[in-house]
Amino acid sequence: MSETPKNTSVLLVDDDVTFRRVMASELSRRGYAVVTAASGREALEQASKTDADVTLLDLRLPDFDGIDLLARLRERNPAAGIVVLTAHGTIDTAIKAIRLGAYDYLEKPCPIEKLEMAVQKTCEHVRLVRRQRVLEDGYAAPNVAPGLVGVSPAFVKLLENVARIARAEATTLILGETGVGKEVVAALLHAQSPRSEAPFVVVDCAALHEELLQSELFGHERGAFTGATRRKHGLFEVANGGTIFLDEVGDTSQDTQAKLLRVLETGRFRRLGGTAEIAVDARIVAATNRDLRQAIARSLFREDLFYRLAAITVEIPPLRERREDIRVLVEHFTSQFNSRFSLSRRVSPEAMDVLVRHDWPGNVRELIHVLQQTIVLCNGDVIGVDDLPSSVRGNLEPRENAGLAEITSLRESQARHIFAVLEKVGGNRAQAARLLGTSERSLYRLLQKYRRTSPDSRPGARTGSDEPGP
Repeated sequence: MSETPKNTSVLLVDDDVTFRRVMASELSRRGYAVVTAASGREALEQASKTDADVTLLDLRLPDFDGIDLLARLRERNPAAGIVVLTAHGTIDTAIKAIRLGAYDYLEKPCPIEKLEMAVQKTCEHVRLVRRQRVLEDGYAAPNVAPGLVGVSPAFVKLLENVARIARAEATTLILGETGVGKEVVAALLHAQSPRSEAPFVVVDCAALHEELLQSELFGHERGAFTGATRRKHGLFEVANGGTIFLDEVGDTSQDTQAKLLRVLETGRFRRLGGTAEIAVDARIVAATNRDLRQAIARSLFREDLFYRLAAITVEIPPLRERREDIRVLVEHFTSQFNSRFSLSRRVSPEAMDVLVRHDWPGNVRELIHVLQQTIVLCNGDVIGVDDLPSSVRGNLEPRENAGLAEITSLRESQARHIFAVLEKVGGNRAQAARLLGTSERSLYRLLQKYRRTSPDSRPGARTGSDEPGP
């Protein structure tokens, strides 16, 4: 017999006191979380509170016809796994129960081994249905191999650490600047973990308004707020058995942080507008480019949540600290773009030297955008220095002076790049954020920072102080 699924809950509905007590005791002893009900009314109440994985349903109840109750339970939760139990069954009732969505039909008295087998098969069926829905919705684990390219000692060490951490399955916090590849590393953690066949769900915490983010994470019940016309399952439920990646977790509100902390501590949550506690077995991987300790000092981030998220920490070094990888990345992505656009471009040695010397404040994401633009706009097959964007060609000071001016040059380089992109798109912040590979909120913060340190607001850049909505 297969191992009991973790966090499997069973609702046992039967008016026979002895049968109910014995079966509940046996199932509990075998590791299931069992809730019982002696009537149809109790069953509906418990179903709304517990959202059980499997319901064992007697067809003869004092206040409900079992078939009618089956229909009501399926209406409330179409994905519910229901096994019918009865001592007075007929072929007609069995057929009717199966047509209404019961997974199995057992006659009493029923040996506990047979009952447990039915529970396990029903659980497996429910998991397969959910996984099919997950795959259809596009939450399958991605192929991370194409995004992982590098030869530097820092990169090799990162891969070695990720392989060890993946097997540990502990909650992990990924730190690094914008564009270093935090999502790619999170996907690799999932792909190399025992959960690799289960869903990998990505949540961009910086891109969603608080109420929408909570609805996405935890789901909501019908009527929870205006426009909530039906029950919605949250992404924590979608990720059950797999991994959920909380990108830019440092941008979440205090209220959302409190809810995340509860999931980390208890493995349970409630949908918005709901009262039922839902158990979830999902590995949480979070990432941020913010200094969370500074955010804690400013009371913007919960210290207890930080320590929960940072059970294991992975820090991805910026591209300027692993320049050996730049040449390999340029060749890799040039080949990809050539294939995509049916071209045969190559980078000249002089242009390659400029690319290697550039500090890449936007890291790998900036490198990809620069290469794509250059490859598409280049007139010949050989990319020269003049074909590179001015934001890259402008950083040509001798390397022996870079150590003295590194902090200033990085800020200036990032500011130049941001304002150049804004100028290209006519000051449209939303479009600029998409091209830069960041959220509009993060772009707004960068603009505010650079406008405070320099009077140059750049042509085409909007100078209003109204912060964009999330």
